[in-house]
Amino acid sequence: MQQFEVNFDGLVGPTHNYAGLSVGNVASQSNANAVSNPKEAAKQGLAKMKALADMGMQQGVLAPQERPDMAMLRRLGFSGTDAEVLEKAAKQAPQVFLACCSASSMWTANAATVSPGADTADGKIHFTPANLTNKFHRSLEPEVTGNILKATFADTAHFAHHKHLPDNEHFGDEGAANHTRLCSQYGESGVELFVYGRYAFDSSKPAPTRYPARQTMEACQAVARLHGLDEQRVVYIQQNPDVIDQGVFHNDVISVGNQNVLFYHQQAFLNTPAVLDEIKAKFGDNPLHFIEVPTSAVSVQDAVSTYLFNTQIITLPEGHMAIIAPSECEENAAVSEYLKTLTTLGSPIKEVKFFDVKQSMRNGGGPACLRLRVAMNDQQLAATNPNTLMNNALFARLNQWVDKHYRDRLSEQDLRDPQLLIESRTALDELTQIMQLGSVYPFQQG
Repeated sequence: MQQFEVNFDGLVGPTHNYAGLSVGNVASQSNANAVSNPKEAAKQGLAKMKALADMGMQQGVLAPQERPDMAMLRRLGFSGTDAEVLEKAAKQAPQVFLACCSASSMWTANAATVSPGADTADGKIHFTPANLTNKFHRSLEPEVTGNILKATFADTAHFAHHKHLPDNEHFGDEGAANHTRLCSQYGESGVELFVYGRYAFDSSKPAPTRYPARQTMEACQAVARLHGLDEQRVVYIQQNPDVIDQGVFHNDVISVGNQNVLFYHQQAFLNTPAVLDEIKAKFGDNPLHFIEVPTSAVSVQDAVSTYLFNTQIITLPEGHMAIIAPSECEENAAVSEYLKTLTTLGSPIKEVKFFDVKQSMRNGGGPACLRLRVAMNDQQLAATNPNTLMNNALFARLNQWVDKHYRDRLSEQDLRDPQLLIESRTALDELTQIMQLGSVYPFQQG
């Protein structure tokens, strides 16, 4: 039986914009209110997906959310026609309005936590959408995310779907951005790493003081229980509070893993030696590679600004690993020099491939933010909605769809345009037909 890791990238939506909504995310805040290019953003994402498919990787697509979120604006008391709701919200509560226009669902690393069947008690792949309670604009996503995941992975013989955790910061859950998995082969039982920023029910424990810790220990434990994981194959790791306060809002900004490689910054974790010892003990006797990047080589600030760790590490069909990095890594002298050295260290990582994802980077997310990893076997892949899997035909069809529906310039003022809402809904309705998702959006459900 063949085993794969499939990357499901989020398709950038037609209202992609820069609102600077994410406190603690340096890139997001520094580009607040800049003019965006939704068409270019979507095409950059599609180009990355197609490039990975052309490398022989299994690659999927996840549909975007509907924005503006009209259902939430109405829930918050704005009434009338759609045009009236948009105008009232933009005038009376502009920050609330911008939050309801957020483009953040493009970062599908935050969509859910995924545990493969090799790790779960029932042998199914388990999905739990992230509740994303720390940021209002992201807390709008879980219900539709769940709908999209269920439409993509519909076969209940192979897939299990859970409701997102309670909408409360005690169970703040940011999904796969704070979760990774180490294994010898994708189809073998692995060690799942859950990274948290604080304890919700014990304020005496270490926690950041400047920026919020978005993931709680209690949320990590709940997801592990829901997925039926063996606690002897789970490691709970506290993120270093100091790096959170330096703008490392998720673990995938400071650490990334793939198969038997954990690539992390020296300052990533609290009590790193104990963390590594526990991983080694639970991983067993198979080879394991820890690659620690010292602060002397790459500062936390350079790691954050280039998203060195928000890269994808993939195992190519040839057997070695490659890093998929944003072009910003190549443009930064310290990071570029480190990456040249990395490929000579004797680890499985043998090459670095750079991609232009600037529209995403300016909004606060690199290549790893754009994808949700799903380890599966050939039977599970065959049970996945085939219309969501990247190939030449889908690539061409989605590019045509983007050309037809997307604007190449979008300002904050444009978000209140009722015509943009009509364009967006028309586009998404057509997309669900292309990908055969059914009615996943509230506007389609009446």
